Amino acid sequence: QVHVVESGGGLVQAGGSLRLSCEVSGTTYSINTMGWYRQAPGKQRELVAAITSAGSTNYADSVKGRFTISRDNSKNTAYLQMNSLAPEDTAVYYCNAAVWAVSRDDYWGQGTQVTVSS
Repeated sequence: QVHVVESGGGLVQAGGSLRLSCEVSGTTYSINTMGWYRQAPGKQRELVAAITSAGSTNYADSVKGRFTISRDNSKNTAYLQMNSLAPEDTAVYYCNAAVWAVSRDDYWGQGTQVTVSS
């Protein structure tokens, strides 16, 4: 059974930094894309950043230049370094892993809360 576990959330002041981690376990199949999404109260879940197994990345416009996604394929782990955090970054951050067995299956973590105080 595939498990996706996020860690690293917390409370930080505006301008501060946090690093989120996402570890995927329970699969021997290839993990293609790993992505970070976030959902603020009353808003839809949105893509923050994603990275392929080859290292190609894409970011939401709102986080470009502030957030950096990376991954360690040997550990099935992705990271999100978040700098210059602002109150509007406050949300629950979810990790998504696209696992290719016979076809693509998407797995989600339970989320980690990030709160940025002004």
